[in-house]
Amino acid sequence: MRRTAGVTRACPGSSSSRSTCLAIVTTKDTTDKPTLTDVARDDEGYLLHCDDWCPHVMQLLAEESDVQLSEDHLAVITFVRDYFEQHDSVPLARDLLKHLAIIWGKDKATRRQLYQLFPYGYGQQACKIAGMRKPLKLMLDV
Repeated sequence: MRRTAGVTRACPGSSSSRSTCLAIVTTKDTTDKPTLTDVARDDEGYLLHCDDWCPHVMQLLAEESDVQLSEDHLAVITFVRDYFEQHDSVPLARDLLKHLAIIWGKDKATRRQLYQLFPYGYGQQACKIAGMRKPLKLMLDV
């Protein structure tokens, strides 16, 4: 569900299913899909309400950040969103890397790989694309 100007409505294509939630949006049909001006954001472009996030908004945020989403990006975004749902906070980069080591292997789950995916930093880009508020502690990238 998303809130826009006091109105709550479902984001097109969203559901409670994680696989549907993180499907890469490939259609250019924008009928009834939110734009970035439809969602409340801070002065740096982070969503003010995590509930405003949906696959279409994810794609728009990625495009705005010059990130072309891949399965590796989605693995990071999925973990960030799942972690936030469980802990009500954004995971530290080291927690993300521990998780990625399990699914990608220790050789691929490195800070270098994380910076290749998100050149401006995990806290700045990955968290923004995942629909999180700006992390208070941007030491996530250290």
